[in-house]
Amino acid sequence: MTERRRVASQEASGAKGRRGVQLPEPDHTLSPLTGLTRDYWVAAADGLLAAAWRHASPDQAFLDLPGRPSRSGVRSDGLEGYARTFLAAAFRTAHGDDPGDLLDRYAAGLTAGTAGRWPAIFDVGQPMVESASVALGLRLTRPWLWDKLPEPVQDRAEAWLRGALRHVPAANNWYFFPYTVASFLEHAGRGDDETRRAKQRAMELLEGWYRGDGWYSDGDGRAFDHYNGWALHLYPALDAHLDGRPITTHLRDHLESFSLLFGTDGAPLYFGRSLTYRFAAASAVALGAVTGETPLSPGHSRHLISNSLRYFLDRGALTDGLLSLGWHGPHEASLQPYSGPASPYWASKAFVCLLAGPDHPLWTSVEEAVEEDRTLALPGPGFLIQRHGGVTRLHNHGSDHVRPFEGEYATDDDPLYSRFAYSTSTGPTAQHNVADNHLTLVVNGVRSVRRRIHPLGARDNWAASWHRPVFDAHQPMVPGLRVESVTAVWDDQELRVHRVVGAPPGTEAELTGWATDLPSSLVGVRGWTGVASHPAPQGTAFVSGVEVPALTASVEGTVVLAAVAVLGGPVREADWEARVEEVLGQVGWG
Repeated sequence: MTERRRVASQEASGAKGRRGVQLPEPDHTLSPLTGLTRDYWVAAADGLLAAAWRHASPDQAFLDLPGRPSRSGVRSDGLEGYARTFLAAAFRTAHGDDPGDLLDRYAAGLTAGTAGRWPAIFDVGQPMVESASVALGLRLTRPWLWDKLPEPVQDRAEAWLRGALRHVPAANNWYFFPYTVASFLEHAGRGDDETRRAKQRAMELLEGWYRGDGWYSDGDGRAFDHYNGWALHLYPALDAHLDGRPITTHLRDHLESFSLLFGTDGAPLYFGRSLTYRFAAASAVALGAVTGETPLSPGHSRHLISNSLRYFLDRGALTDGLLSLGWHGPHEASLQPYSGPASPYWASKAFVCLLAGPDHPLWTSVEEAVEEDRTLALPGPGFLIQRHGGVTRLHNHGSDHVRPFEGEYATDDDPLYSRFAYSTSTGPTAQHNVADNHLTLVVNGVRSVRRRIHPLGARDNWAASWHRPVFDAHQPMVPGLRVESVTAVWDDQELRVHRVVGAPPGTEAELTGWATDLPSSLVGVRGWTGVASHPAPQGTAFVSGVEVPALTASVEGTVVLAAVAVLGGPVREADWEARVEEVLGQVGWG
């Protein structure tokens, strides 16, 4: 199928997913790959906002979107609806163009909300998250909204926002919520020592969380995910850009690798929490183009962000014009308990691209894609990126989302961080289903999980790590038992080598492959003696139900196990035993 025919087919099949949003005809001259232009982005923002505003409270302080409430309750969820859509509206109107009088509605909502309707900001509470979107929205629209408010309303708004400066954030990217509030207050002439301290504290923490290769850990420890782009880079880099200061967040370095984490079809890598934010994953790419802090050409940047937006709109992300809780459509198993009906509207961050005006190269350059196959090792976060055939796989030897104080006692499986591999065309199985892309040891009938990950290096075509298998609260660890693992790749072939050390008698090992309905393979090379398949009834964000392939073996003492996995194809003939020895030598296990 030609590229033009593929695009036309996707446009036809995506009509249902875009229902409720009126979008312009695609322009295949300026954007030969996606057809999307700046007008398309503007129309998408207008459509999403129009659908959300159908659910506004009479005083316009809340947007009470339909769906199951979050653990924070419906008042907080309604504030979330106001704040997150305000962010999209602010990017949409940042050049003064407001044909729907959106800002008058948000001004009315701010007036009512800060008169006691909005929940107060408290320690590690959801209103603190939303304060950042309110503050950034006010900053971007200041001439048309904030500056027109009566001074008593401004004073009330400042008092509510300052709650973010006076309460404790979660120990991660949340420190950039008070940072963003402080930045707005300073921009509005209301800065002081309190705002200065909030900004300084966040930047000091960010510097300590830097691990190299453009990647930050989301707090102390090793949590690397999409929060790098849509929070840890976005808030301080955008603040610097708006102030005319140099950007110091290594954004350019981050985009060198992050730009590979999108499939040819536009899908972002399915990895980490809060994936219901969907095309917010493209916000760092857009910000790089807006600020010039990017290694990508304007046409390449536009292709990445537009392809991602179209990916979701064409696959059922909208229900009656509203972003649903899920990935393509609704998908309960992929959600976190803090997610409520308005949570998906953090996708609004992708509309940062609209800060680039119509004459910006992001919109005037001809769209282009860079689709060559590539392998990239990132020792900082402990990643091995394998892009082949339009699909990106990420082999995870460094990100675990285990908080420092938890030690090795984090016994619950975490599908979004603990797997050895993730991709742009598959999702992990749910927590209580069989784990995909996982090495499990079974001791005394109890199956282990992989939690704290200790990176051992990443270079050329391989990445390695070790972990202590964790069993349950009664027996978190088996003394002396550990697993050393390395993944090496050639094109689409993945050699997975695991050295089990200190296995007690009677231990069973099981290795699983990709959870997908695509043609895929998992073949033993060394040590594996059995073949199995397990159902995952909850499926993944990509498929409703799936069988997960597995290899099995009995192990005792120190044993090397090796297998080849392939996503979307067969295992090719090669001297895999020789490659096992080569890889063992590279990591010093020979």
